[in-house]
Amino acid sequence: MMSEVAAKSASLLSLEIEGRVARLTLTDPASRNSLSSQMMQTISDTFDEIAGNADIAVVILGAEGPVFSSGHNLKEVMSDNRQEVMLALFNQCSAMMQKIVNLPQPVIAKVDGIATAAGCQLVASCDLAFATKSSRFATPGVNLGLFCSTPMVALSRNVAPKHAMEMLLSGEFIDGENAMRFGLINKAVEPNELEDIVQKFAKNIASKSTHTVKTGKAAFYKQVNMPLDQAYDFASEVMANNMQSHDAQEGIDAFLNKREPDWQDK
Repeated sequence: MMSEVAAKSASLLSLEIEGRVARLTLTDPASRNSLSSQMMQTISDTFDEIAGNADIAVVILGAEGPVFSSGHNLKEVMSDNRQEVMLALFNQCSAMMQKIVNLPQPVIAKVDGIATAAGCQLVASCDLAFATKSSRFATPGVNLGLFCSTPMVALSRNVAPKHAMEMLLSGEFIDGENAMRFGLINKAVEPNELEDIVQKFAKNIASKSTHTVKTGKAAFYKQVNMPLDQAYDFASEVMANNMQSHDAQEGIDAFLNKREPDWQDK
């Protein structure tokens, strides 16, 4: 199924829905799947469409070609680099990244290639990420005199500070196995294993109550930067409210009675 949004921008992105799994693919390998203003707008619009579709339980974000995403389109950046234009562009990118975090559905990055600068930020912004061992990741802005300050936000919330600074200060590539060691991705696998592991996780998530997953994802990102006592107070309230839902009571009853739950997603 091709969405209306994706159909309008088929040269940039495609959206296919298979059961409860949405597959979003960047389809502009000629530009190295760069995050031009148009690409970011198309991605944002498509995430809005996905957010409003209760039938979608999980999203797989991938890309065509050898480059997952090279980040901002530097030709576009240099065509008009006035401060107010740059601020609008980077704010647009930041808003798009936050849509991933705020999306009700979990997003899984599927990476087989290169992800640099804002492209690396895109991977870091996803809830889960899997990549081939030969994939490479970098925040190379420092090499160009433009520190990767906005990619730094997502990167520093996913990897240890010294690993983040290693990437940001060196501008050098790390491979899939080091990306896994750093915590940027969940697992690095051989190319013939990538689709299988992504599908395994997507199907597993899709088998859960979407109400429960949505509740948990939102709570995770809200509590993660709270002081410990506030985080526990907040999480306790979330769990107490969650317990009132149909699916929580259904799931516990199913467990106690050794049967499969009948999720109503409410």
